[in-house]
Amino acid sequence: MSDTTHLGLPYLEAAQAQKHVTVNEALRRLDALVQLSVKSRALAAPPVSPAEGDRYIVAAGASGAWTGAAGEVASWTDGAWMFLAPDKGWRAWDENAGGFVFYNGASWAAEPAGSGGVAGLTSAHGAETAFGLLEAEHTITAGATNDTSFVIPDRAIVFGVTGRVLTAITGATSWNVGVAADASRYATGIGVGAGSTLIGPSGPVTYWGPTALRLTAAGGSFTGGKVRLAIHYLALTGPVS
Repeated sequence: MSDTTHLGLPYLEAAQAQKHVTVNEALRRLDALVQLSVKSRALAAPPVSPAEGDRYIVAAGASGAWTGAAGEVASWTDGAWMFLAPDKGWRAWDENAGGFVFYNGASWAAEPAGSGGVAGLTSAHGAETAFGLLEAEHTITAGATNDTSFVIPDRAIVFGVTGRVLTAITGATSWNVGVAADASRYATGIGVGAGSTLIGPSGPVTYWGPTALRLTAAGGSFTGGKVRLAIHYLALTGPVS
């Protein structure tokens, strides 16, 4: 039985029995790949309790049920992992990082210059220097600190963080923005009222792994609120040929 060239969808054969099996397999692959959005591309081992339809880009050093599938799309379908090998030019939304990535023929990388919040220079062989802007909202939960679900991308060189309070922050009289290693790296004493803003430049800092922003309450613990934050960074990609 032959498959389609790009997505590997199985063809129906003439006079084939059990045609529904082949059709359903093709539908599973389409459901996993069309409008591709993955939970993360930072995991090398499968999550303990995946939900039906969860998709991941398998990180290097894959282990367990993902052994041998580094770089592939892993989809939890009908109670088992289905692996889909990418082709050059595939594009996916990385829910954990909050940005688009593409497959350059050798690895997954940030969107090429001029799209997805990234702009920069690309060589004839795929090396890239790109300025990136990752913007997302965070709903504040009760506690002394909050870590964002969106993260600074792996190996990003961050120049600063900016933001705006969308819904008044309650419980604290002011707040700071940084990361776990330095909770006030990007801003301190930020206002809590709706419309309060922050412009937090810093000396360029390189992050050697996906890193959440940390919000720290001052004058009391957080009880609520909502903010929009933007990470301003530089990303480097090596040549692929």
